[in-house]
Amino acid sequence: MTVLEPHQLSRGAAPVAGAAPRDPAVRIAGVTKRFGAGAAAVTALDQISLDVERGEFLCIVGASGCGKSTLLNLVAGLDAPTSGTVEVQGRVALMFQEAALLPWRTAVQNVELALKLRGVARKERRPQALDLLDLVRLRDVADRRPHELSGGMRQRVALARALAQGADVLLMDEPFGALDAITRDVLHDELERVAAEQQLTIVFVTHNVREAARLGDRIVLLTSRPGRVAGEFGVPVERPRRIESPEVSAIAAEVTVRLREEVRRHAD
Repeated sequence: MTVLEPHQLSRGAAPVAGAAPRDPAVRIAGVTKRFGAGAAAVTALDQISLDVERGEFLCIVGASGCGKSTLLNLVAGLDAPTSGTVEVQGRVALMFQEAALLPWRTAVQNVELALKLRGVARKERRPQALDLLDLVRLRDVADRRPHELSGGMRQRVALARALAQGADVLLMDEPFGALDAITRDVLHDELERVAAEQQLTIVFVTHNVREAARLGDRIVLLTSRPGRVAGEFGVPVERPRRIESPEVSAIAAEVTVRLREEVRRHAD
């Protein structure tokens, strides 16, 4: 988990003339990202423009190597775009596929450390950390170390740690990819509940189209390298949702058809 302050990274982007004034949580405008130089340069992302509204759950899907994680790193401020602008309103927390908890600290101590780094007074850390573990339904394992927890429990501790930083925008890079289907389904429910209670803005990267349809308010599909926005799909399915529901399956099927087209186009 990485927590970053609000940031703006810009090179040459200009506001759109006549656009209505809006204040999205994340604004990506004309972003291109290249790695290397000269003939060996690789363009990972090409002219991506995308807004994420406050409180929105946005899922990003695409084939391997399309730049999903690169885009997330740009939003997190861990890297800078070659050109274009990335603006984020509020504090940002980044969660990866691995929980990356400190193994010598208990669950509650891992969360307390995040509170310490945030500047919370010593006497207030334990009560707040326990409240956050209660939020992710892990208060009863507060004194266990990571090796004593299941993979799903470790990811919930990582979520509590991210929330301990007072994050407004939560960036998630395939956080459930290594989990079994049943555990992943449980965590879908937990994440949906916590996001609603905390009014979080979430940008969730996944290669699992059905997962994106289960969780997202909107799905953005990226092309194969270089990554461009190939399509956007609204998910007008009432919450709470089930991953096996016909409505979720239908949207997942629609996105999958478009994804296959992109993969074939890249192969050709």
